[in-house]
Amino acid sequence: MKIAYHGHSAFRIETGGAVILVDPFFTGNPAAKSSWQEASQGLTHLLLTHGHGDHVGDSVEILKATGATLVSNFEVCSWLNGKGVEKYSPGNHGGRIGFDGFDVIFTNAWHSSSDMVAGQPVYLGNPSGFVIAPKKEQGNTLYIAGDTGISYDMKLINELYRPDIGILPIGDRFTMGGDQAAHACRHFFDFKTVIPCHFASFKGFVDDDASKFLKAMGPDAGKVRVMASGETLTF
Repeated sequence: MKIAYHGHSAFRIETGGAVILVDPFFTGNPAAKSSWQEASQGLTHLLLTHGHGDHVGDSVEILKATGATLVSNFEVCSWLNGKGVEKYSPGNHGGRIGFDGFDVIFTNAWHSSSDMVAGQPVYLGNPSGFVIAPKKEQGNTLYIAGDTGISYDMKLINELYRPDIGILPIGDRFTMGGDQAAHACRHFFDFKTVIPCHFASFKGFVDDDASKFLKAMGPDAGKVRVMASGETLTF
């Protein structure tokens, strides 16, 4: 598995022969170092945790250009279908969808989900996280929390899927801060590697760095990989 970070909550994941973009916010993302055209080379699937603009980002342009399959909740899929996206595979909490090389499981996320039209919010379903699981026993299982606060649901996610790698938001204000994210990592999960996100992008609205998270992780700080925008890790 390869995981590339593109700032805020945007990731490119290569696993089981698939190329996946998650929450591809490039245009207007002050933390992005690459263009969506570069990051979407060879794309097969695009996963959206929810409908906020800093997560949907360039999805419509990417999906039209690549012909990749959109995976999100029913409302987001329908909303983007109305904008010209033709290939989509909707799901919802607890659901599992099988693709060539990997499965996607929808998990709970405590957040909101909407877009703005003429100054009014448009409801876009419940936000979610994802577990990306390999088709065979070998390979890493990845948990992407999405935008969320801490919850005991995370203990159940760990019991069911035992993710090896976790991608968790740490920026505070709109998601978990470093203290809550660390509590989840240390008490609810048994990650081998933790990758923080949703920080160092919008000054004054999210934390500027991962220092609070690293401090709160204490003796488990060695599991944390703070990725720079544009960096790739191979597992």
